Order: sequence, then C-alpha cells, then structure tokens
Amino acid sequence: MENNRSPTLAVRIKGDLACFTRPELKVERMSYPVMTPSAARGVLEAILWKPAIRWVVETVQVLAPIQFIAFRRNEVSTKAPKPSVTTVSSGGEAPLFFADEEQARAQRNTVALRQVDYVIGAHFELTSKAGAEDNATKFVAMFRRRVAKGQHYHQPYLGCREFPAEVLPAEDAPKPIPETRNLDIMLWDIAYGRKENRPVFFRAELQEGVLEVPANAQSALAGLEGGGA
Repeated sequence: MENNRSPTLAVRIKGDLACFTRPELKVERMSYPVMTPSAARGVLEAILWKPAIRWVVETVQVLAPIQFIAFRRNEVSTKAPKPSVTTVSSGGEAPLFFADEEQARAQRNTVALRQVDYVIGAHFELTSKAGAEDNATKFVAMFRRRVAKGQHYHQPYLGCREFPAEVLPAEDAPKPIPETRNLDIMLWDIAYGRKENRPVFFRAELQEGVLEVPANAQSALAGLEGGGA
C-alpha cells in the first residue's frame, strides 16, 4: 500500500429502485442503464468522507439483470429561494418555500431501474488537506469497519434521495451478469472550477457485467474523442 493512496476497495450496493438521470432528459426523468461513476462516488462519500481523502471509482459490477420501471410522481417546478449572503454569514431567518402555496407541484414521468445490485470497486487518494497523522492504512481500516457495521454519515441513495441504498460487504456478492452492451455516452463526473462547473462524459461499455471507469477527466475525454464523438 502506498502512503498516499489505498488499494482497491469494494462495497456492495442494493436497492429496490434507482434513477441515475440522463442530463439530456431532465424534464422527464430517464435513468442510465447502469449506475454512473459520480453516483458511485456519492455512495462512497456517504460511507466515509474526510477532507483528507478523494475517492476514485474504478469499476461498477452489475450483479442483477437491468430492468426498467415507469411511474409518475409529483415534483416541484421551482426551486426554493437562496438565503442572502448576509443571512448566511450573520444568521437570520431564511426565506420560506411552500410548494402547495406556490403552485409549484407538477406530475412527471420517471423511467427508473428496479431491483438493482452493484459492487463498486474504488480507491482513495490523500489530498493536500491530509495532516501529518493521516495515512491510507488508517482510512482503509475505517472504511472496512464502517461497511462491516453498516455505518454511514448520511443515508446513501441511488440517484435520487427517495431511493435509499443498502450497503453490504462485497465478499459474498454473486458474479456480474454475463452481459456486454454499449452504454453510449455516460456522465463521468462534474469538473469543479473557480468560475464554473462543467459535466465530463465518457464512452461507456458494459463488458461481461463490468463497467470500467476512466481514472480522471483527461482519460474520460480522451476515450470520448477516441470513439469518434
């Protein structure tokens, strides 16, 4: 084990419903067929997050057949107003938002996944915020202990907060499904910048039930350009 990164760690994620929304279809939610790398990172951060570490997703193994389900649900059409800078810095009453009073509810169609089961393979790297006492060994032991006990900082979810995820050790997980398919262009993650944030995509392919994830934004874009997109 290197001092600044962990070995590959694995965790199993299950749920009754999941929706990893395709960004080009935001009004009517339509899920990707497989969990996106950014959603996988969100689950890992729900289990263990520290300023000293940064998760890097390597693979997503699909353990259950890919099945879609369609239903309609109520959503809000407008966002709650942001509190002012003065309110955030000095305190005070934040603006209220009542969906019923604002007539902001709208019924929209959702095409989600059902009975999902994944194994996420990932490692973490130490960041510039790591202290002298921080090391990979300590955080690996912490992660494994939390997975074994089912602990997390907040409830992990599968794309939407309404779809909670069950976290399990990966040792007894079944083999990935024997399916190979082109998943086309998939969201890799959001590249955060000082002035703006931008989505980064990659050409995704499921090989014998395993999605290989690019290591960084540069390799994701290189793979996309290499595919002729």
